[in-house]
Amino acid sequence: MKKILVTGGAGFIGSNFVHHILAERDYQIVNLDKLTYAGNLENLRAVEDHPNYKFVQGDIADEAFMRDLFAAEKFDGVINFAAETHVDRSIADSSPFIRTNILGTHVLLELSREFGIKKYHQVSTDEVYGDLGDPSESAGVYFTETTPLAPNCPYAAAKTGGDLLVKSWEETYDMHTIITRCSNNYGPYQFPEKLIPFFLFRAMNNEDLPLYGDGKNIRDWLYVLDHCEAILLAFEKSNSGEVWNIGGHNEKTNLEIVDQILGQVSDSTSEIKFVEDRKAHDRRYAMDASKIERELGWKPKHTFEEALPKTIEWYLANREWVEGSLNQ
Repeated sequence: MKKILVTGGAGFIGSNFVHHILAERDYQIVNLDKLTYAGNLENLRAVEDHPNYKFVQGDIADEAFMRDLFAAEKFDGVINFAAETHVDRSIADSSPFIRTNILGTHVLLELSREFGIKKYHQVSTDEVYGDLGDPSESAGVYFTETTPLAPNCPYAAAKTGGDLLVKSWEETYDMHTIITRCSNNYGPYQFPEKLIPFFLFRAMNNEDLPLYGDGKNIRDWLYVLDHCEAILLAFEKSNSGEVWNIGGHNEKTNLEIVDQILGQVSDSTSEIKFVEDRKAHDRRYAMDASKIERELGWKPKHTFEEALPKTIEWYLANREWVEGSLNQ
């Protein structure tokens, strides 16, 4: 590996990964991002002059543009973070999700095949597996890499479509492909529509905290830097065709998360307001990450109790970043 295309590298997970790989490896990184509302070049200000880093603005679903880029840069590998990811937005309008998560993946796969890319890595999500159901009935049950794919919202369905394309390109064209599926990420540079920064800044502004349903939907939380380490490890060490679940061993209800945020913002006068649940709101996600732990030696380094305060501290110290991301 000499030159890697990282797509969606100005977003939350992608930008953290760009920082991580530039610090840990000597690869040349070309970061392609469309710079939608969730992409922010401020995330990458510290590395913009790095000798191994180059930014290109573009859309992975624009085949002509992407073909020119592949021809000019001659990549050895592709790691695809580019995706529309917000469930509520997918319910309101699924079109951007179909374009980026399915059509964009198709463009990347076809060009990777055409240009002889050595490794193609698809960054996916636990939401492709669907819903584990009520915790009282699913205790001790976890998503494994062989759990049937059963998405319940347009976002998850679009990510599932992309994953299935990746699998079929590996089977049909003998491409070296890797899929990693992660649980809920948190950490610096996350767009403030997502749960932790959303509720954090409402609490800081003493605004009501609108929580869907009864607040008891459960997610497994993974610190973004742990996720980045797992992605790099899988990219370098995985055999072709492998799927790897990446989880943080931190199952929390949404209500528990909000309570912990309020505990960190002790002077807040915000109150939790339960609101009508959203459509297709899965009850529980929980990852079995034993395969990557056993076969590749990865384990999360950060506990939720340690990394949540660290995350909150970052947002408090970077309020200008938050305001800028909301106003761009």
